[in-house]
Amino acid sequence: MGVFRSLTVLSLLLVLAACASGPQVVEPSALAGADKAFTHTGEYKIGVADRIEVSVWRNPDLSVTVPVRPDGKISVPLIGDVRASGLTAEQVAAVIKEKLSYYIRDPNVTVIVVGLESHEYLSRVRITGAVLKPESIPWREGMTVLDAILEAGGPNQFAAADSTKVYRQVGKKTIVIPINLGAILNDGDLATNIQLEPGDVITVPQRLF
Repeated sequence: MGVFRSLTVLSLLLVLAACASGPQVVEPSALAGADKAFTHTGEYKIGVADRIEVSVWRNPDLSVTVPVRPDGKISVPLIGDVRASGLTAEQVAAVIKEKLSYYIRDPNVTVIVVGLESHEYLSRVRITGAVLKPESIPWREGMTVLDAILEAGGPNQFAAADSTKVYRQVGKKTIVIPINLGAILNDGDLATNIQLEPGDVITVPQRLF
């Protein structure tokens, strides 16, 4: 019994060590149709300098497009200052609706973020390693690995293109997605030409001589 218990404890420790050993490698094929299991699922939180549009149905005089001030607030006609920083658009709309309810019966309020300024750093893709122009570029909806690599001038003469990897932060965990960049560029094989997420880092390593 003592030996069995020791083996059980050892197995558990090995499993825990494996889980904490570093980034999780995920094949590109696992991303397709996976209900975005490895993509950012959190709602966007408004930040200072973002521009937001407040629309109040049938009340155009109360509808405004304003930046979030350094104190984290916006000014809305009739009700004055409303905190926006750190909240989602839906949460800000709920606060405005509650305050307007003292003046308007059942107001219909919509808040849309029309200018992403505060999180511009998080909304970028970075290309590093053996490319002609390592750089940080703005993320765009539908952007793929090939799009980003072309913006970086393509791999240089020392690149180990088929060892390219995409590093993606998912919550507190980092996943690693292998990319066959040589197959994409030379053979038109788009199997690993995945769509990118804001904050992704593409690394093209150098060949070992």
